[in-house]
Formats: sequence, structure tokens, C-alpha cells
Amino acid sequence: MQAAEIELKFPVADPQALQTQLPHLGFHLTTPRTYEHNTLYDTPNRDLRAKTQILRLREYGGIYTLAHKRIDDSANSDTSRYKIRIETETTVSDPHALAEIFAQLGYQPVFIYEKYRTEYSIFDPATNTTPHLVLDETPIGTYAELEGPTDWIDRTLAELNVAPATSLTDSYGKLFLDWKQRTGSPAEHLTFAEIASPVLTPR
Repeated sequence: MQAAEIELKFPVADPQALQTQLPHLGFHLTTPRTYEHNTLYDTPNRDLRAKTQILRLREYGGIYTLAHKRIDDSANSDTSRYKIRIETETTVSDPHALAEIFAQLGYQPVFIYEKYRTEYSIFDPATNTTPHLVLDETPIGTYAELEGPTDWIDRTLAELNVAPATSLTDSYGKLFLDWKQRTGSPAEHLTFAEIASPVLTPR
């Protein structure tokens, strides 16, 4: 399946307060808090990164999904403050076989990141779509992602009293690198094993 993915992140200081607020805005829980493991693949020379593309294998709730993401070349300046990617994804029945195929083609694991994700959805009659809000608990903090039409994202930010200036388009890889620079952490991956953070204790 291929589709345009439009999203924004924002940091969440009080996840419980946000989750309490969501049902009052019409959101429904679609996936309870579930562990997620992501592996990004690239060549030793980081050819995909140089082209602003990612190749990701995700394990979430026992299901493996392979995704390729690239920049939407048709995006205009009016939508530049959103993260817009063309995403092609498919489920994978044998992740070990896929990893071996990647190795033979010259792709290797270059970055691993983990989180606990809780998913919510809502029907938006204004756009006749069903957008999503996901709450991601990572070893370096909790973030929410809004994925849907741009006008829905703007309305939802306002309803949640989130200042647009605090919204982010950064990937978790970029957030991790920024965190490493601030903290001087020697961690190579965004995993609970490598980051003994008081921010989040898996439960």
C-alpha cells in the first residue's frame, strides 16, 4: 500500500492528562499501549539517508511491517510545516528471511528505536476522514503524533491547547541525536536497554 503520510509531533509533559482529555474530544482508543520495535536499514555509506529516504522494519503487537518512506516532491510551501512523506508498506511473515535478503543486497541495520505506542482515532466529518493520534512513550520522553489532513491537524492542536510553535516534524532518529548532543550520552540506539532514563520506566 502506498499513501501520503501527513503528520506533526508534539512533546507531552503529562500523558495521563492528555489521555483523559481525548474521549471528550471524540477520540476512541483503537490500540492499547503496545511495545514497538523499529529497525532502520541502510547501506554502509548511508545512501538512503543521503536521499532522505528510510527503510524500516517494525514489530508492533506481534505483526511485522516493512515500510519505505520518501519525501513528497509535490508538496508546496503551504504544507512545509508538516511532515509529509510518501509511504509504501507491507506486512512481513518472516522478518529473519527479510533481514538476510537485505544483507545480501548490501543493507544493514543502522538504527534501532523502541517505544510504547497507544493509538486513538476519530472520525472528522469536515474532511470525511478518520485521522489518528498516537501517544509514543520513548526512552527520552513522550510525544504525540497527529496524522491526518492538515486542517484537521491545525484544529486538533487548537483543541488540545498545543502551541503550533512547539510542534515538530523531526523523526525519532533526529530527536535522539539532538538528545545525545544535549546530554553527552554514549547510547547508539534509542532503546530502553541503552538509556537508563528516569523519564520513562516500562511497565
